[in-house]
Amino acid sequence: MSPSILLITLIGAGIGAAIMLLIVALRGTEPKPPQPGTSARSMVEKLGRQTVLGIGAGVATLAVTRWPVAAIGGGLLVTFWPALFGGAKSERDAIARLDGLASWTESLRDTIAGAVGLEQAIPATVYAASPSIQPQLRLLADRLRIRVPMPEALQSFADDLDDASADLVVSALILNARLRGPGLRQVLSSLADSARAELDMRQRVLAGRASTRRSVQIVVIFSLGFMLFLAVVNRDYVEPYSQPLGQIVLGVIMGIFALGFIWMRRLAAFETPARFLVTAEAEGSGVRS
Repeated sequence: MSPSILLITLIGAGIGAAIMLLIVALRGTEPKPPQPGTSARSMVEKLGRQTVLGIGAGVATLAVTRWPVAAIGGGLLVTFWPALFGGAKSERDAIARLDGLASWTESLRDTIAGAVGLEQAIPATVYAASPSIQPQLRLLADRLRIRVPMPEALQSFADDLDDASADLVVSALILNARLRGPGLRQVLSSLADSARAELDMRQRVLAGRASTRRSVQIVVIFSLGFMLFLAVVNRDYVEPYSQPLGQIVLGVIMGIFALGFIWMRRLAAFETPARFLVTAEAEGSGVRS
């Protein structure tokens, strides 16, 4: 390896380390009590599994291609792979929560139909609720059991769910708890139908995006694999990238790819309405609105 390539490698390693430290500083870390002894497993937990995989991918890319810019790009790509090409799990969790909310709304409506008040109907619907919202419902039932006022308990329940669709249901329950007026069954039926319609729309959007995500992942994997294949099999063809100017050009190309990935990730993000049932305490504690 020539001195110029070695210098570029050291500079690239320094830039990569600086970027990693900046990311850690921006994201922050949760303080943990010190424990005696240090093992490889605790070190992996401290650094983060994806960060360790990114560092390993960067080192492997540097060993294969001897291109520091490619090593930095490969490490960052692996580190942020879930953030760039993921999102399906969070969308599935949101869909499951919305499905559970719609089912619970229908169950609450049917329970109230038996001339049962909210104080008795809510605890009765906890154990048959969907696992996606059952922990929050258990907390709501516990608050009611220790005599927390119904409006305050429902407000805390809305903060626990942290979902705009849940705010619609909870606001109707809060109004009924304060005014004790008729028509709650009809309101819950309308809200359950609205949640079902939103659920159907989200499921269709998720199904449509699944094929797009797979296509993008295949393109990225094929492009990177082809580049590594040329770097190993036909080194003369990619020799210009070993020069300093070639590394700059490669960095520009990778930057364009990165901007494209970020743009596609923003386009794929599912924008949900902002919450409206938010207390000052919830805003101060950082609950998403």
